[in-house]
Amino acid sequence: MHKYIFKRLLMMVPVLLGVIIVIFTLTYFMPACPATRQLGDAATPDLIEALREEMGLNDPYIVQLGNFVWNLVRLDFGDSLHTGRPVLEEISARFPNTIQLASMGVVLGLIIGIPLGIVSAVKQYTVFDSGATFFGLLGASIPNFWLGMMLILLFASPGLNWLPASGFDSWQQMILPVITIGTGSAATIMRMTRSSMLENIRQDYVRTARAKGQVERVVIFRHALKNALIPVVTVAGLQFGFLLGGAVLTETIYTIPGLGRYMVDSINRVDITVILSGVLFIALIFSFVNLGVDLLYAFIDPRIKSQYK
Repeated sequence: MHKYIFKRLLMMVPVLLGVIIVIFTLTYFMPACPATRQLGDAATPDLIEALREEMGLNDPYIVQLGNFVWNLVRLDFGDSLHTGRPVLEEISARFPNTIQLASMGVVLGLIIGIPLGIVSAVKQYTVFDSGATFFGLLGASIPNFWLGMMLILLFASPGLNWLPASGFDSWQQMILPVITIGTGSAATIMRMTRSSMLENIRQDYVRTARAKGQVERVVIFRHALKNALIPVVTVAGLQFGFLLGGAVLTETIYTIPGLGRYMVDSINRVDITVILSGVLFIALIFSFVNLGVDLLYAFIDPRIKSQYK
């Protein structure tokens, strides 16, 4: 197991390096100039050129990339071009809200998606199956932005004002953002649970369990569901990674002080250091989530644990 974890950690290095090169290249060739954005359009060309020189933006591409990678090796994410504060400090202050939002969204997706998927599979071709399938299609097709706007109009409009439409400090403020970000995950997890359950309840070991006279509840939850969980866990892990990045819109809609909103503000300010560090940080977390999902397989299916050598 330890050797497997070590190998996976080594495999993260080229992946993260690839992310660094791609994101750095995109920011390097983008038309917006951080110096111009910081000084304003009224700044003289001499002032802009002086600030570009101070920021190191006039250095060749390979020099800038090398400096950025070397700073990362020293665990130095640099300073924000807008505030001058260390980027790692800024990210650390905001990331807890983002990871809490993403975690609660995945938990909501599991709470809704797995039971609906089980019912849909067990009651195939019934009204329950049709209703769950409709939810799966609807939940996956509505973008977070429009879902968030609809929830705000329904529950946070001045006429009703049942729930707050901004902030993330109290449980009341968490309800709408979590529903917004978790509905799509619930739909995806539901469809995967249904598909996996349908595949497993037709297996010979399920027929054997029924032939032995075991209660249907035991057959479904102890035998079929346990073996159907591996693809569901995979999807849940991927959804968690996607939600870390997808929290951008949700945090912007509900004015949540998280990493996603910080990234949006940094893009508007052309704060290259924050953009690079933020994307890299999300990629790093996503890689660790994938590793955690793979290790979780061993606890669900002991046969997989024997392969982790």
